[in-house]
Formats: sequence, structure tokens, C-alpha cells
Amino acid sequence: MKTRELCCIGHITLDKVVTPQKTVNMPGGTAYYFSQAIRYFDDIDFALITAIGASESGVVDDLRAASIDVSVMPSRHSVCFENIYGENQDNRTQRVSAKADPFTLDYLADVNASIIHLGSLLADDFSLDVLKHLSQNGLISIDVQGYLREVRDENVYAIDWADKAEALQYIHFLKANEHEMEVLTGYSDIKSAARQLYDWGVKEVLITLGSMGSVIYDGKTYYQIPAYQPKETVDATGCGDTYVTGYLYKRAKGADINEAGHFAAAMSTLKLERSGPFKGTKEDVIHCMETAEKRLPVI
Repeated sequence: MKTRELCCIGHITLDKVVTPQKTVNMPGGTAYYFSQAIRYFDDIDFALITAIGASESGVVDDLRAASIDVSVMPSRHSVCFENIYGENQDNRTQRVSAKADPFTLDYLADVNASIIHLGSLLADDFSLDVLKHLSQNGLISIDVQGYLREVRDENVYAIDWADKAEALQYIHFLKANEHEMEVLTGYSDIKSAARQLYDWGVKEVLITLGSMGSVIYDGKTYYQIPAYQPKETVDATGCGDTYVTGYLYKRAKGADINEAGHFAAAMSTLKLERSGPFKGTKEDVIHCMETAEKRLPVI
């Protein structure tokens, strides 16, 4: 595989999204939301690596029709998620009715990119050996959510990351929300949690706080990134993935942390205003940054 600017690796899921307004069945997962969002930025060399069951091949066909470079590792099943939201879109309940096969070192051995984002959905998606190998081929980014989820009898249980002490040494970018950071570090204080993750080896710690904004820490500065207020809150599924997409896109293109964080926050706000993945342009994101009401996080 040639060296890309940005590569995302993760399962495409079958999602059932239940909100007080309606129930929607759609493709999902980090891999899907990331690649659907990045397709609107045609100035970056991007590739997607996913694993799905044969019955979901049509989703990959649609992505390829949108000019996304997709490689598929065969899997016996696709991941099937049910996301149930109440009136507060920051909270959800999850069930998993089917699991896909974990990604293997043999299949990923030749992956090379400036930034490699691992869209983990469940704790066994990526082994420590896979993580260590890929860290030799690019800067590793992860969304920690999957490492903290274990499925038992279709129910999703919160767990700690067993290999975190060793694994975090290989990670450049890590995204966690306020609940995940506390599970990982034992700290509910944002500064303390971010500092602990940095001390464990992460170079850029991204803590998302839902409608309260986000904080990014690089070992020197706590960047307070505002939440841009949406015109309407429709569906929060994929907002975290969209945030990471915007952040890594801008960092890959040479933006500094502050600029990338603001772009990521505005991009996730535009996604929040509609069901399904982000659809928009860089100009739409900039317009949101310039016109939407802001709420700065409190740290």
C-alpha cells in the first residue's frame, strides 16, 4: 500500500438508531462516518480499510462510487449496533447483536500513512501487536471508546483497557469523552486526566465534552475548544467520529492544534443537525465557526 496522508481502519456497522422522534436503520461505525465525511475534502489522499460480512458489500460499493479508496478484510459477520437516545443526546444505551472478526496483522502489514486512525468499536478489534506494528508506519490515532466496551450476551459493558500501560506509548492522538477519560485514568478532573494520558505516552489528548465543548492537551497547553450551538439537535450518532475526522484532516494538512480543534468542533455541530454522516464543505464548516453561538468548556 502506498503511503497516504490519512488512513482510517475500522468496522462498518449496521446501526439501529432510536431517538424520541424516530427509529432509523443505517450503516455506521467510525469507518463509515469518517470516510463519508472526509469524501467532501478532495485535497487529501485518504484510504479506508474495513471488515464486513458479505451481506453488507453494498455499503462498500456505495463508498467506492463516491470515489473513496476502500479495502475490505473478509469477516464472517458485520457488527450490528443498536443506539438508543433519550431527550439528552449526550447519553445513549447500546446493544450489539453481532460481532465482526478482529483486524489481523497479516492483513494490515503493508499499511502506510502519515496518520493512521484506528476506529475501535469493541475491545478486541485491534490487538496490541497490530497497534505496535502500525505505529512504525505512521502516527497512530485512536478513539478509545471501543477499547472500553465489552459485549456479553448482546449487552455492552464498560471495562478498563487491559493493555493501556503499554499501548498508550504507541499512540500520538487519543480521543476520549469525559466518561471514558475517568475510566482510563481514575480522574474526573479534565486537566488531571489529560495530564495522566500524556504522561502515559499520548502526544495529543482530545477530551470531548458533548455540548460543553472539548479540551486538547499537548503536554504544554490546555486548548479550550468551544462547542458551536446547532440550529437543531437531530442525531448525535457519529458526532465523535466527525470531530476526529475534522481534527485529523486539518492536522494532516498542517494546521496547528487550536485551528484543527475549532474546525473539528464546527464540523461535528453540522453533523448533529442531521441524521446520518456529515455532509458539507469546508466553507460550511468555516461559516459555522464564524456565525454560530459558542460555549467554551470549563476546566
